[in-house]
Amino acid sequence: MTAIAPSGCHQSNMRIAIVGAGMGGVLMAIKLKEAGFEDFVILEKGESVGGTWRENTYPGLHCDFPSHFYSYSFFQNPNWSHRFSPGPEIRAYLESAAHVFGVHDAIRFNSRVVDGRWENDAWTITLESGETMVSDILITATGYLHVSNFPDIPGLDSFAGAKFHTAQWDHSVTLADKRIGIIGTGSTATQLVAELAGKVAKLTVFQRTPQWVAQQDNPAYTDAQKAAFAADPSMLAKMYEDEKAEMVTLADGAILGGNPDARAYLEANVRDNLARVKDPVLSAKLTPNYAPGCKRIVISPRFYEAIQDPGCELVTERIAGVEPGGVRTDAGALHELDVLVIATGFDTQAYFRPLRLTGAEGHRIEDIWRERPVAFRTMTVPHMPNFFMVEGPFSPIGNVCAFLTAELQVAHIVKLISIAAEQGVALAPREDATAALLATYRDAARKTIWATGGCVSWYQDSEGVPTLYPFPNQTFEAEMTADPNLAEYVVTPRHAQVTP
Repeated sequence: MTAIAPSGCHQSNMRIAIVGAGMGGVLMAIKLKEAGFEDFVILEKGESVGGTWRENTYPGLHCDFPSHFYSYSFFQNPNWSHRFSPGPEIRAYLESAAHVFGVHDAIRFNSRVVDGRWENDAWTITLESGETMVSDILITATGYLHVSNFPDIPGLDSFAGAKFHTAQWDHSVTLADKRIGIIGTGSTATQLVAELAGKVAKLTVFQRTPQWVAQQDNPAYTDAQKAAFAADPSMLAKMYEDEKAEMVTLADGAILGGNPDARAYLEANVRDNLARVKDPVLSAKLTPNYAPGCKRIVISPRFYEAIQDPGCELVTERIAGVEPGGVRTDAGALHELDVLVIATGFDTQAYFRPLRLTGAEGHRIEDIWRERPVAFRTMTVPHMPNFFMVEGPFSPIGNVCAFLTAELQVAHIVKLISIAAEQGVALAPREDATAALLATYRDAARKTIWATGGCVSWYQDSEGVPTLYPFPNQTFEAEMTADPNLAEYVVTPRHAQVTP
């Protein structure tokens, strides 16, 4: 068994393990280091920094939040190539942040965590290799886009051609001369269609549910603009604040309904964009029967242009099954394919799972989360002492940029860890406090457009209640920046000494 360092009640002696070297894990390490915590390790299952931006490499991959806002507020990049930057640039940005802020050396790559057990006042962490280590604090920063979701389609494994999920793109497969099928029509699928239409022999898109697609141009930044950003950091700071204000207005005003003008703008944008589809039959197939914003709005500069390409076919009949030669629909038609791409996203209710956790008195996460994932203030779980999550259940991932959300959560987590270090205690949220807060969240979530808009989406739990923060960003910021109230926690003195 490997102990990270001797136990103690000072920042420098607190042993901290962070799971995941994506956006949240790198941020967590940076802020712990700033707060004086020196003994931390980042356990990363992959071979490099980047999280979902390392895993996803499909053609056309880019972010649908503006680049200067989809960044750490304290580490602005003057060299983004576009307003909405491609995936490789974001992965490189995260790699750069890890090096610039001196946390890259704390990362252990190829170190998948499979189990965590609270025993003797600390976490015993087990890696896939069988190695164990002990830590005073356990933090998961795995995000919610890391467990690929595969559709339950008969015969899926029988397909004779190349087949892969978008998160495991096979770049050895040439595409130009191929008949390609895409199952799914979410953000990933629309990016693929926009990239591949007109460049392959045929593109067949299998749509179960149409999406509302917002039109947003994606202009490139000129060399002169990049030079100006680099020369004047205040321009970058203003760009960040302007883009933050724009996105928060859209989220709070248009999605949560706080601003009728913002709502009207969103409605007009998606409907005007759809009007660019000239064929009335195709337009009808692409028209959702639910309110804009019920599902996550897809942002694309040219999806509707691409789907009208002569080499593109939109199939809306239900898929009956997959065969060696292609996809057969209920009407009996076989759509012959050379490549089948699964663009059905991720299991967003998995969070840090399949990692197994056993907390105080043998409480297991699979029992606590049997009905649905729960968390107190999005970051902690009852019966899991000194355990914290970045982007946990009920985080505002549907209406606020993940970077901003993570920065607010990480700042609060650092406060809690500092209390644990200074007082020599373990903290876990009280079960009654968690239940009361979640009841407030869930009651409010039932009234949002995510629940009332007439759709079924990955936002919703098994009861159809969205597991998203249901209040405006200003409320979330206030909740995260407030000092922790220890009356809401079970505070337990720690006495154990760790034996290497």
